[in-house]
Amino acid sequence: MVAVTGYGIGALVFRGPRPAGLAWGLVGVLSTLAILALTGLWRASWLAPFVFSLAGLVFLMWWARILPRTDRDWAGDVSRVFHVEQAGSCVTIHNVRDFDWRTREDFTERWVTRDYDIDTACSVDLVLSYWAGPHIAHALVSFGFTDGRHLCFSVEVRRVSGGQFSALGGLFRQCELVVIAAEERDIVRTRANVRGERVYLYRVAMPTDDIRALLRSYLATGQALADQPRFYNTLTANCTTLIYDMVAPIVPGVPWNWRLLVPGHLPAYLYRLGALTNDLPLSEITARGQINAAARAWDRAEPARRASFSIAIRKDIPVPRLERIG
Repeated sequence: MVAVTGYGIGALVFRGPRPAGLAWGLVGVLSTLAILALTGLWRASWLAPFVFSLAGLVFLMWWARILPRTDRDWAGDVSRVFHVEQAGSCVTIHNVRDFDWRTREDFTERWVTRDYDIDTACSVDLVLSYWAGPHIAHALVSFGFTDGRHLCFSVEVRRVSGGQFSALGGLFRQCELVVIAAEERDIVRTRANVRGERVYLYRVAMPTDDIRALLRSYLATGQALADQPRFYNTLTANCTTLIYDMVAPIVPGVPWNWRLLVPGHLPAYLYRLGALTNDLPLSEITARGQINAAARAWDRAEPARRASFSIAIRKDIPVPRLERIG
């Protein structure tokens, strides 16, 4: 009963009716009913527990009616979802994000169309952006192609315009889920240079066939979310659990681990699996993988003399030997 009441209070706070005073009023009613129900059980009286059960049934009926949507007034950086046209191994991806960021709120919005041949995907990298201490990070996955281009995917909270993300609210259907496909100079650069987060890039050892299968899975997952939206969930549907859900069918036997819920510790998980180079200690791989200095240097360089952002941030990052993950 205590757990049910606690979840109900959270649901009312984050998804309850507005104005907020009404939601807090319902929180008061629910809390009072819970106290009376517990008191009734203690006194062997069933009236209050019965009333609480009816209130719980009403809550469940209301909760079931809260469904994910695609038609909200979305924040600009998550306002579009990519969609794919495919002919064999060749794909055309519409709505690839390629923003030019100056500050968190000041940016030039640009959505582009890109053509790729999945059969030319040849590398996969994990990007971790630490935004709240050593344990909390956002995970992105970037695919490299034989022509030198990279395409980066990010599983994100789809915020409404003016909305803020709350990890606690993420347990209560606060926001939908979206997969963003983007250029690295947009989605990686903004985290390193504009937001000032600590960003690390890890080259992942993965057979080529598995890399291409994972890319196909990302494209299919993003398309599925565009057709059938889902809610983000801080524990069960986030930036790492979805990655695991896509990798698990491709790499049989890859184990679940608590580090998937604490993304800041993902490098240790991958290192133990043999997915990172084992020629160096993890501490050195991590130190060499921090890309903030390289990203800032790229910003300071004259545009005419700039190398590719993707090339610049990978300089001196060790490439692992290929060994089967597991």
